[in-house]
Amino acid sequence: MAAVYQALHRRVSSLICRLHSTYVRKMRYLNQLKEDDSLCRQAQSSGTFYLFHNLSPFLQKVGKKYLVPQLSAAEMKGILEKFQECEQWMEKSVLVGCSDEHRAHFALDLGALDKSVIESELQGSFTDLRKALFVVDGKDSPLLASAQSLLRWHDAHQYCSKTGQPTQKNPAGSKRVCHASGVTYYPQMSPVVITLVSDGSRCLLARQPSFPPGMFTALSGFCDVGENVEDTVRREVAEEVGLEVESLRYAASQHWPFPSSSLMIACHALVGAQRAEISMDSLELEEARWFGLEEIVEGLKRGPSSSKQEDGSFLPWFPPKQAIAHQLIREWVQQQTA
Repeated sequence: MAAVYQALHRRVSSLICRLHSTYVRKMRYLNQLKEDDSLCRQAQSSGTFYLFHNLSPFLQKVGKKYLVPQLSAAEMKGILEKFQECEQWMEKSVLVGCSDEHRAHFALDLGALDKSVIESELQGSFTDLRKALFVVDGKDSPLLASAQSLLRWHDAHQYCSKTGQPTQKNPAGSKRVCHASGVTYYPQMSPVVITLVSDGSRCLLARQPSFPPGMFTALSGFCDVGENVEDTVRREVAEEVGLEVESLRYAASQHWPFPSSSLMIACHALVGAQRAEISMDSLELEEARWFGLEEIVEGLKRGPSSSKQEDGSFLPWFPPKQAIAHQLIREWVQQQTA
């Protein structure tokens, strides 16, 4: 009887913890905002807003730091009153999260308005997202990336692919509906594998012609229809560098907004040391080569500004810590030094 009572007590305690969990309450509140249009509009009137201009986020530089300001609804209206159709612009915002106190966060792109007026009013600047992700605080990077991806999706799905008629956004921006056909569209992400290949004592990194000079990173590619992650890793490694994967393991995942919203699925792959001769696909890559531990450790210390040599050439450097490729390289180094 005592054992039954203890088991029941544990289940009740677990249920109470879940019901009072800050995270659970936040997720359920956000889901309510997505489903209840009137509740979402109410949240807009007391929420905060992140600004974008043609998909570039608004930042403020304070000292050496770049901040991502959250504007109140009142501040937003004060800015929009300088332009026409103030209320119409607020309707274009999309829900991107909320605080622990259930204050909703929205993103709004003001690309059709005069950028200089907004920047002067708020004492900041709209910054290309590729730069912004690497200069803002780490906790802000995922929010900016997901906000831009959602804004980009809405911009690209204003018309129904079945009827050609305009689609309508719900207040939260969690879907678009074509009332002519009844079709509902939801934001989607494309799965991409990013793989650090190793032969046991070296790791393979590559670069594309579009990369900044000297930057090398792990191999990556989109999943084809019908493929699982393992199939994609093996195919991409075979296509790009002509190697056959013997084993692989999952490492982590990351949302990445380039070129559009993608889910980066990071893996480590092992190839045989006796069959590690690279046969590079020159249509995909500019260079691919093996790196030893010492060269990787040195490369991790460099950045774009410190890699250029006196003769104009560039020493290898790797993606910054905000990118999941950096995490893969760090994990490989730890494995080698364990």
